[in-house]
Amino acid sequence: MTQRSLTPPTAPCALPGSPLEAARAGLDSCVHCGFCLPACPTYLALEDENDSPRGRLLLMGALLDGTVAPDDPTVGQHLDRCLGCRGCETACPSGVPYGQLLEATRATVAAYRPLPIIGRLLLWGFSREWVLRPALVAARLVRDLGVARVLARVLPARFAMPFAMLASTARPTRARAGTPGTRAASAQTGTTNMGDRGTASLLTGCVMEGIFTEVNRATERTLARNGWTMCETQGQRCCGALHAHAGDLDGARALARANIAAFETSGAETIVLNSAGCGAMCKEYGHLLADDLAWADRAARFAARVRDVSELLAAVGPAAAGGSATATSHEALTPVAYDAPCHLQHAQRIVDPPLAVLRAASQIRLVPLADSDQCCGSAGIFNLIQPDVATRVLSPKLARIAESGAQVIATGNPGCLMQIGGGLVLAGSEVAARHPVELLDEGYEREGIRR
Repeated sequence: MTQRSLTPPTAPCALPGSPLEAARAGLDSCVHCGFCLPACPTYLALEDENDSPRGRLLLMGALLDGTVAPDDPTVGQHLDRCLGCRGCETACPSGVPYGQLLEATRATVAAYRPLPIIGRLLLWGFSREWVLRPALVAARLVRDLGVARVLARVLPARFAMPFAMLASTARPTRARAGTPGTRAASAQTGTTNMGDRGTASLLTGCVMEGIFTEVNRATERTLARNGWTMCETQGQRCCGALHAHAGDLDGARALARANIAAFETSGAETIVLNSAGCGAMCKEYGHLLADDLAWADRAARFAARVRDVSELLAAVGPAAAGGSATATSHEALTPVAYDAPCHLQHAQRIVDPPLAVLRAASQIRLVPLADSDQCCGSAGIFNLIQPDVATRVLSPKLARIAESGAQVIATGNPGCLMQIGGGLVLAGSEVAARHPVELLDEGYEREGIRR
């Protein structure tokens, strides 16, 4: 197919010096083939070409050539509805860097059309530790006292979902789980080969450490069991993904610099993440800071060290959990379906490693999940500022989960865990949403490896 440029290189630019103009080369690579359409969750849910990748690329081109204004509310509506799942990138034969274009466009129009107040407040809070930490402590308290589950049952659906999402993150109390900020039981697991794989440090994350504390401790234990020496990194911050996706590139860059500086002093050879969205962001720090002469090389070196936990574990097997304490009959195994986080499958192109992690957890059996590569509708803060669209995207996912017969849905991203988990709570389902590394860690615990 002959390439057709959306905006001819010689055309005058209506937004000179903007982030979108800087990303123009990627925009010009679209050939209008339409392969992205069936990969786009908002196009499938809303059936509007303007809410497809191809339609949004045309709108981006129209912004550059001045056909539409950056404060046009209709254009803003279609851009706001994009989940940024990047499923279109996997489907695209031309290699259009849609995710980067979306962030550049949102950064460009932000000056003309700012985020809704709830979005601005969330980004403000995630940039400030003195706000974020108490907020997460309060959220855990609301969850652990059962208030979130009660409110999810009595409030109207639009307001119930955030509380259902929080309620779904509850985990059984475990003696080794620890509390936020502690590592005592995590990084000192007894194993004969601990340390021979090298040193690794976990980017603990904001929501992961604040809400999914047990998953972080399970990640550290499981990596230690498989041969890594875990070390702690002080001074790390939010990864900046929420800011970048919302168009606050300056905020994202400030957080990226803080993380780069922190991990440069950690002594770890590998920076490991258990959050798909955070991992995708950290692997793109080189692009984010490419124009910053003081940080570009440091950002590229940082990004080269980043690995998802499933990448590390799959590279060595991982060691299978087994033994007399583990269920052996097929019927006794817990049926688990895997749902691929968009920023793991599409942004990082990691497909098989999470399945290897789950197969090593011998107390479970994998069952197929139709459309497991489709977005769940979470997308960072999207489900809070676009709840109606997020619900329409989630609905078919919940139907596929029910059809699968799974008792557990496994996925490796906090937003997905909460979006799917919240939907399951509101539906009255007994299915639990869990992280793959949790299930492997529980398999190790069953066989009595951890002492």
